[in-house]
This record gives sequence, C-alpha cells and structure tokens, in this order.
Amino acid sequence: MNSFLRKNTVPLITFAVFAVLFITAAQGMEKKDFVITLLRGLSVGSVTFLVASGFSLIFGLLDVLNLAHGTLFMIGAYIGWTVYVRPDTFVDLLTPLALILSGFALADVYPLLATRIRLGLSMKRILPWALILVSILLFSFVLPKYPISFWDIGTYGQSPVTYSFMADQGTPLAAPAAVFTEISAPLALIGLLLASILGALGLSLFNNDSQQQIKLHWKNFVSFSVLLLLALLTFIFNESLTVALAGLSSNWLFVAAVLVAALSGAGLGALIESILIRPLYIRPIYQLMLTLGMSAIGIEVVRAIWGRPEFVMPKPEFFSGTGGVCPATNFADWWANHCSTILLLDGRVRVYNEIFIPIVGVVVLISIWMLLQRTRLGMVIRAGVQDREMVEALGINVRRVFTMVFGLGVGLAALGGILAAPSMGLSNVMGESLFLNALIALAIGGLTNYPGAALGSVLVGLIQQFIIKYGQIGIAIPFTDIIFKPTPPLVPASTVLLMVIILLILPNGLLGKKE
Repeated sequence: MNSFLRKNTVPLITFAVFAVLFITAAQGMEKKDFVITLLRGLSVGSVTFLVASGFSLIFGLLDVLNLAHGTLFMIGAYIGWTVYVRPDTFVDLLTPLALILSGFALADVYPLLATRIRLGLSMKRILPWALILVSILLFSFVLPKYPISFWDIGTYGQSPVTYSFMADQGTPLAAPAAVFTEISAPLALIGLLLASILGALGLSLFNNDSQQQIKLHWKNFVSFSVLLLLALLTFIFNESLTVALAGLSSNWLFVAAVLVAALSGAGLGALIESILIRPLYIRPIYQLMLTLGMSAIGIEVVRAIWGRPEFVMPKPEFFSGTGGVCPATNFADWWANHCSTILLLDGRVRVYNEIFIPIVGVVVLISIWMLLQRTRLGMVIRAGVQDREMVEALGINVRRVFTMVFGLGVGLAALGGILAAPSMGLSNVMGESLFLNALIALAIGGLTNYPGAALGSVLVGLIQQFIIKYGQIGIAIPFTDIIFKPTPPLVPASTVLLMVIILLILPNGLLGKKE
C-alpha cells in the first residue's frame, strides 16, 4: 500500500482536487441542475470517448496518427442517416458497393498472381498504373449510369433537409424507384466487378514482395464469394428489401442504421489501412500528410453528396414520445409511453441524450477492454505490437490483425457519429469539433491508454457542460456582489486550460505511463 501511494502520489492528489472542484460546483447550483448537468457531461463524454478510444487504439497499437478520424466520425453519421431516412437509397447502393469491394477481397490472391507474371522491369513499372487507369475508366463509365434512387441537394423539396424534416413529422417522402435505362444490368454488374479486380490488382503490384512464400487456400476466396453473393441477392431482391425496410418501425430502422454505420466504418477503415496506410508504416510524416488529405477529401465528398446545410436526424419512436403522461415521472411510465423526457428531481432529462448514450458508452468501454485483455485476439494484438517478427514466426498474419485494429478504431468513430446524429445534428464540421475534443481528452487521460481515453473524455464533457450551465446561472464571486457568467468562447478554452494544467503536472496524462 505504501509503495502504491508513493508511486501514485501526484495522480491521487490530482483526482482529489477534481473531486473537491465538482463538490464545490454542486454547491453553487440547485440539486436538479447539478444532476442534469452531470448527465449532460456524461453524454458529451461518451460520444467523445467513442472517437477518442478509436484513435487511441490505432495510435497505441499501430503507431499511426489518423488525422482523418473526425471526418470518419462524420461519415458514419451521414451513412446512418441514409439508412434511417432513405432505406431505398441504401438498398440500391448495396449491389455496386459489394461489387466494388469484392475485388479488394482477393488481396491474398494477387501476390500469387503477380509471381506468375513474367515481364521486364519497365513493364512491371508500367503495368500497375495501366491496370489502375483501366479500372478508373471502367468506373467512370459504369457508375454515372448505374440507377440509384437519390435526393437532389440543389432542390430544397428533394434535399436531405426536407427528407429529414418530413421523416421527423412521421410522413416520410416517397421517392421514385430507380431503373436501368442508360446501361444494361449485366453490363453494369460485370463492369463494376472487372473494374474492382483490375484496380485492386494494380494497387497490389506496388507492394509485391517476390520473396514472400504464398500458398493458395480456399479461405482466400471466402470474402470474395460472400460479397459476390451479397451483390447478386441484393440486386435480385432489391424491391422486396426496400419494401421490407420501409415497413419497419423507426426503432428497428435505427438499430439497422447503427449496425450499418459501425460496420461501414470498420470496412472503410480496413480498406484504408490495407491500401493506403500499410505501405507507409516506415514513413510517419507521409502518414500524417495522407490522413490529413483524406480528411479534407472526406469533407468535400460529404458536401457533394449530402449538401452543406445542417439538419437533424429524427429520434426513433422509443425515445420520442410526447403528450399524455409525458414527461414521465418514473421509468415504468417512460417504458410504457416511450417519453422523450423523464422528470428527475423535478428537472427534465432527455432519455436519449442523457441516459441512452452514456449507457452505450459504458457498454463499449467494457466490451473493448474485455476484447483486448481477455481474448486471444487481444493477446495477439498486444504481442504483435511488441514483437511483430516473433508473432509472424508463429504463423499469425500480423498484417491482417493490424487491419482489424484499424477497422475497429474507425468503426468506433462511425458508431459515435450515428449515435450523436439525433442529439447534435449533422453538419460538415461535426467531425472537426469532436476530433479536437477527443485529442484533448487523450492528452488529459493518456495518449495510448484506453481507460485514460474514457477518463479524459468524461472530464472534457463535464467541464464543458458545467461551464455552459454557469454561463446561464452565473458564479458568485466570494465577498463581492459580482456574478460572473462565463461566455461561450470559454467552453472550448476551459478544456484546453485543463489539458495544459494536467500536462504541466503529469506530462504523460492522468493514466499514461512513461515510455
């Protein structure tokens, strides 16, 4: 016990100071205001944690600074909105997306194919570029003609803002079905599959290692077969799937949106790591430049597809009940009437924002910690970071494990995006503000420490919400009649100031360890 106290004297004193500050903050406001502010801080901290934890996993295990993490958080929100508000568009996109990804699912086959290609040195340099060029030409020919039921950002009545508003009113707008007119269906399907295979093969030739021992196994074709089957099934049953999704309640649609957003983020992250990040592990400066560029490109892509205006994603029925006995006075009434708010100490608490989101944050925290500490995959991940060559000598594909970690990190960010969409709305800058909060939270808790990401995120959320609340009620200055009300610019400044103070005392963060 004495040795523990000696080693952790400064962190323990810091935690004691935080406890005193929050107790003091409770004395300056009514009990109901304190509880509501506390819950709001936990809500903001939970969303921040989902972004920070993904970033921490990627940086701590792969040593990659993913500056596009905030943009991927935003993309997850927009993907989830598409599934929730426009399920017809989502179903139309499944077939082309599955075909595009299917070519990259053969990543383990291309190196073997590359060893069979006998070409001169100059042709080996030209061939990858030629394959990629042909792939781009095929995509540019097929994709613009592929029928997808879409909105029109140039027409307000057909824009995402209008679709979202009408869905929130319970009268979703009907969109016309997309049909093949400019290109035949077989030609479109074959063209997308061929373009995907050629593009993936061209990219793989850049990283071809002729000394690598390659064995072909049926497992190398499983992912390709699953994606190809998915593309065919969604193409054949497109109309039936659209009708089935449109007929679901908003609760089940929201569950589907959350799953699709998280899985899409994980898939996008795995694709980014395997194609763009993997060749740059020994060039960290290039990684920074690449991820920064991806962030800017991602924002422009979102603006081109969903437009610039901000809009709010409707909450599912489970959290949007009004009238009657609402706001609920207890959880039994809330469960029976699905009220959007519940009375707690005579104060209104938003069930989705201040109760549901923190619960999800706790579940994710425990689940990922168990994955890393109590499973074989977690052991392989930690071992691969410490000694990659030794793990590979044991027959474990470390590259695949690292791809999974990158995908997991991005998937957590995308999950945070879709969960935040009904509470904070969708905008082109939502990722930048959350990413900044996440970086501050990681600096406070410990940059590569997973529990530290949770602690730092909670502190950031609490500080911001208490500053906002005191901006409304004011802070009485002792021994004077002055009431100080913090202005809105002090909200982000307060978290930066907290970060600076902690780093001056604990350079590695609250839970960080010395390298």
